[in-house]
Amino acid sequence: MSFNLRCDTASDGDNAWPYRLHRVVETIRRAQPLIIGSQEGQHHMLEGLARELPEYGYVGTGREGETNGEYCAIWYKKSEVEIVDEGQFWLSEQPQRPGSKSWDSSLPRICTWARMRYLRDSRRPEWFVYNTHLDHVGPIAREKGITLIWDSIREQTEAAKIPALLTGDLNDYPDSPVVRFLRGEIELEGRRAKLFDAYSLLGTAIGGTFHGFRGGSEGEPIDYIFATPGAAIIAVDIDRGLADGGYPSDHYPVLAEVKL
Repeated sequence: MSFNLRCDTASDGDNAWPYRLHRVVETIRRAQPLIIGSQEGQHHMLEGLARELPEYGYVGTGREGETNGEYCAIWYKKSEVEIVDEGQFWLSEQPQRPGSKSWDSSLPRICTWARMRYLRDSRRPEWFVYNTHLDHVGPIAREKGITLIWDSIREQTEAAKIPALLTGDLNDYPDSPVVRFLRGEIELEGRRAKLFDAYSLLGTAIGGTFHGFRGGSEGEPIDYIFATPGAAIIAVDIDRGLADGGYPSDHYPVLAEVKL
């Protein structure tokens, strides 16, 4: 699952976090994802989710460093998955400096990653998960940031010889340079990615994933799930359902079934 949680903003009124935490919990319990890449979660939001969903653990830090700022957390079912390794880098010219930003980015942006092992299979297969939230203002920052992410995916998967998944709010539509780059259709910064877009499985229009608490399916998606070769996405869905009569977030969660 890729799920932009919408940060805790008092101006959201009845849709502010304290009034919809239970809706997020209900949405996750209904879907029972093994892994969740969440965006916009602040530390107190994530800790609240962890209390309500004790079967899940998460990794990641805030984009301002330590517990400060929004996270791109990666959640996992503790009874089925263990973390082998994990880390985080900033989408900037100083990727190891917390809080750093570059180019035309309006805010510090991050990518969190985890190397995971599946416990319920005697083969104990491993894979990487990357989770990000690209800048909503700067097109150069989105393009530079996604090439940094691809460089990390390529380097780690080739070294470990295991597949990877990428989840995230890319703040870009399917015909954008960022998404076309990930699908391997164009080059950016002299690079060409090789990822499978889960939406390619849909035979109909995808529809929007951001809805501003208004609902509906108009528009185009900005939330995605991708996979490298070796991680076969066999189904995808956008969960546009209500929870307790309301929406859990201003984004719909995206779900994919993956065969390793």
